[in-house]
Amino acid sequence: MASDQNLLLIPGLVCDAAVWRHQVAHLGDVAEISVPPVTEGETMVEMARIVLDAAPPKFALAGFSMGGYIALEIFRQARQRVTRLALLDTSARADTPQKAAWRQTAIAACERGEFAAIIEGMMPILMHPDQQSGPLSQLVRDMVSRVGVEAFVRRHRAIGMRQDSRDLLRAAEQPVRAICGRQDGMSTIAEHVEIAELASHGRFSIIEQCGHMTIIERPQAATALLRDWLLYDS
Repeated sequence: MASDQNLLLIPGLVCDAAVWRHQVAHLGDVAEISVPPVTEGETMVEMARIVLDAAPPKFALAGFSMGGYIALEIFRQARQRVTRLALLDTSARADTPQKAAWRQTAIAACERGEFAAIIEGMMPILMHPDQQSGPLSQLVRDMVSRVGVEAFVRRHRAIGMRQDSRDLLRAAEQPVRAICGRQDGMSTIAEHVEIAELASHGRFSIIEQCGHMTIIERPQAATALLRDWLLYDS
C-alpha cells in the first residue's frame, strides 16, 4: 500500500514519462507518484508554474537532466511545498558559453528540418557506450518521436534561459540528493558533488558503468537510491 507521501518525477529534454517507468513501477509502495509531461511553457518559470498548478500541496521532487532544472525552478517558486529534492544527471549552474552555443546550433538545425540528425548526434553522449544499440537506445528514440521537434526546441530555449541555482541550494533546509552516472557525457561528477556540498542536508551518489540516462541504464540502482532518499534522508 502506498504511503501518504507524494512524489513528482520530472523527465529530461528528450524524454516523456516512459523514462521513469522503473521508478513508477517500484516506488509506488512508498509514494503516490505522478510524472508531469512538461511539454508546455516557453521558460523554466512557466514550466514550473504549470507543474505547481497541478501538484499536491506537499511533495517530494526528483528531476532528471532538464527535469533537474525544472525541479530547481519549482523549488525557487514554492520551496515550502517541497519536502525533499533529488537531482539526477543535471547541474545547479547556468549554461557555460559552450553549452549555450551548442543549444543554439541544435535549435538552428531543427529549424532547418534536421531534428533526426541532431538526435542521432546526441546518442553517443546520452548513453554509456555499452548501451548505444539495443532496446534502450530504441526506447530513447521512441520517446524523442513522441516529444517531437516543437517541444524539443521549446525545451532547449527554456533551458538556455534558466537561472543559476547555487544560492537556492545554499538556502535549502530539505534533504537534497545528487545522483549521476560515472560516465555521464552531459553533466559532470563535480557538478553533482557541488549540489550535495551546497545543501546543508545534501548527499551525493554515483552509479558505476552508467552514462547520462541513469534511470533507464541502471534502473535498479537508480530506484534503490531514490528509495533510500525518500525513506531515510533527513
